[in-house]
Amino acid sequence: MKEIKSILKLYNSFKNSGEKCAIAQVVRVEESSYRREGARMLVFESGVFEGGISGGCLEGDALQRSQIAILKQQPSIVTYDTSKENEIGVGLGCNGVIDVLISPISESSSTLEMLQKCVSDRGFHIIATVTALTGDLNGIPLGKSFYYDKDTASMEDCNHDGLKGFLQHSIQEVLEQQKSRTYHFQEEGVKASIFIELIPPQFHLAVYGDNYDVYPILELAKLMDWEVSLTGNIQKLKKEKLQSVANLYPKDFEERPAIDERTAIILMAHDYKTDYANLRTLIQSRAPYIASLGPRKRFDKMVREFKANDMTFSKEELARIYAPCGLEIGANTPEEIALSLFSEILGVFSNKEGGMLRKKSGPIHERD
Repeated sequence: MKEIKSILKLYNSFKNSGEKCAIAQVVRVEESSYRREGARMLVFESGVFEGGISGGCLEGDALQRSQIAILKQQPSIVTYDTSKENEIGVGLGCNGVIDVLISPISESSSTLEMLQKCVSDRGFHIIATVTALTGDLNGIPLGKSFYYDKDTASMEDCNHDGLKGFLQHSIQEVLEQQKSRTYHFQEEGVKASIFIELIPPQFHLAVYGDNYDVYPILELAKLMDWEVSLTGNIQKLKKEKLQSVANLYPKDFEERPAIDERTAIILMAHDYKTDYANLRTLIQSRAPYIASLGPRKRFDKMVREFKANDMTFSKEELARIYAPCGLEIGANTPEEIALSLFSEILGVFSNKEGGMLRKKSGPIHERD
């Protein structure tokens, strides 16, 4: 989501300049690649760009090809095979095949509008893009994108009934599996590949605390472009440190953050009664991750007190509580602890255990 926001920011700053632009997007990856499907970059004809499709080895060539696409006003697919010795990117960490769709943005293009919808509404979004085409799809060109309206369960601006039905069925599979995929549509005289991209909402971090150790948490969340809600004694904290916090909730007020399945909670009041009361309420939320700072014996004390008050945690609820919290990386300072916490949160949301990649058998990223 951070990359999409950066692309939109650049586009909005240039859209009145009269400069034309194009979007280069990774739509297929075989074997290893620094970036995965969905990575994109916006390129203006002057060479100004935002975003990326690799670790830096392909951007220069993609920029030039984007400028050509802008000149011709024609979309194209570029395949980079970085496993070959004479291919761009060799020796720079890549060892795979990457398809990049380069689409010029015209006045009739709705691509940027679709991306704006994705950042304007907190929810899961779907964009389906034609990445290969043989035959005539009622005039639908290569590079055409369709936005899936989840409220009406319909494809916007798709005038091919067969493709529309195919996409609606495929999108349900993507939503169930929570994973972007390429699907292949075929009917008499027509073959098309469609990249169905699932764009989730940004992570939401709900912090319950008001001591100085929240500052590294807030700074790292800003760097990661996570939405932040903070509940505590706001007057204790430095105002300049709170500028990136989207939602502030004084602890004496009734209003509290909206918690969903993309929310991570950190209980760090350093006050036993406050953390106890917050946990009692927040265990009923949909948050898959609830961190309670402090040693194990502190949490064990909470569990005993909950039990004494006729409240016990189910196995599923206990699995969502991380106490002690964070990955074991030798963290001691507030900054190191913040890094440990964020690493654990990412692992939980990605369904990973953490650990050193050199000890992992098989590829870093899952492959179809």
